[in-house]
Amino acid sequence: MRRPWSRELWRLTWLGGVGALLGWPLSSPALGLAIGLAVCLAYHLRQLRALHRWLTRNPQAEPPAANGLWGELFDRLYRYQKGQRHTQQRLRTTLRRIQESSEAMRDSVVMLDSHGDLEWWNSAAERMLGLQPAHDRGQHITNLIRDPRFVAYFNARDYREPLTLPSPIDERQVLQFQLTLYGDDERLLMARDITRLHRLEEMRRDFVANVSHELRTPLTVLAGYLETFGDLADTLPARLAKGVSQMQSQTTRMQNLVDDLLLLSRLEIDRGGHDHGPLDVAAVLESVRRDVQALAGERQTVEVVIDESRRLIGSESEVRSAISNLAFNAVRYAGDGCHIVLRWMPCGDGACVAVEDDGEGIDPVHIPRLTERFYRVDKGRSTATGGTGLGLAIVKHVLLRHDAHLEIDSHPGQGARFRCHFPSSRLRDEAAKAKPPATSVSAAAGRREDS
Repeated sequence: MRRPWSRELWRLTWLGGVGALLGWPLSSPALGLAIGLAVCLAYHLRQLRALHRWLTRNPQAEPPAANGLWGELFDRLYRYQKGQRHTQQRLRTTLRRIQESSEAMRDSVVMLDSHGDLEWWNSAAERMLGLQPAHDRGQHITNLIRDPRFVAYFNARDYREPLTLPSPIDERQVLQFQLTLYGDDERLLMARDITRLHRLEEMRRDFVANVSHELRTPLTVLAGYLETFGDLADTLPARLAKGVSQMQSQTTRMQNLVDDLLLLSRLEIDRGGHDHGPLDVAAVLESVRRDVQALAGERQTVEVVIDESRRLIGSESEVRSAISNLAFNAVRYAGDGCHIVLRWMPCGDGACVAVEDDGEGIDPVHIPRLTERFYRVDKGRSTATGGTGLGLAIVKHVLLRHDAHLEIDSHPGQGARFRCHFPSSRLRDEAAKAKPPATSVSAAAGRREDS
């Protein structure tokens, strides 16, 4: 570009010099210079007019013929426009393919702007959500999906977990909504039809609840007869007496398993909340400590530590069940000579119930799966301790019903810490009862139930 520009400067200088020389004989070199500059200005205005007409009338046509600086400028503009047209065509093709692929999806795809207004959606969204292109474009998404749970989910801006709701146009259809932030605070809403999975899950829960309920009666009858035979063990042959004792042990284990399955089914089906009220967590922990003492022997110590005065809003029976499961797991699996601490303490702006021990610990590879039903770190050892494999699954569901979550921190040989995090919305600044003294209690064998 420097060379045409240099030539243009030389042309301007030459026109000015020629004009001045022509005006010299007439004793008006300035007039000659002005005429030369005027000629140069007229040339540039003519080229500028050609540029304007080209850009406004037909920019895709060949550029006007010109030389020098203007010719270079026309060529560069033409090449730039041609590149832009290719880029736009490529983007249009890509966008069309994205739209075609979105149209082929069975899941709903809805694009929202930074205000939450609808910009574009595929045909699946029209079927699942009832969106109409003629009326709904530009509407706010919460004007069309008015369920309070979706409104709260949209405004919370925490989209790590999906939301399951009935379809706004058919309550028999169950949808899973997932929002994703992208671009300049824009959102992508995806909705999946999980009606079949939801029904299968309901069938599974009903099956487990019904089977567990039906097992109760025969197990109760069997346990009653075995208890009668156990009372007559002295009159039975030694081999038969041993068999009766083993049957009693396995029947008790089956009864515990049925009870846990029924409790887990109730936690999954019943939303709860009817029995929630202010709880004195210190009193609950002291009660759990006494239960642990009743289970324990002389090989462990248990301590209650209270560092938080606020009360917890929740169900006393459910919270007690969750803490008991964690504490009994620690008693069963922590190992001989370990120290167990039941702690109520502040955690950020909320509070935690922690069950800690200095026992054998857990390999971190197992931690993500500990709350799964029947998952065990050591299957043989866990069965020998009498655990059902449902303890931590029950803890997980109790915490979900209390807007809380479970954190597990453990390493082999370094003990384990199970923390139940409750948000500040679940706490009340009421005068707590007098703290029970930190007490050490003898406790029985074992380590933590793994699920």
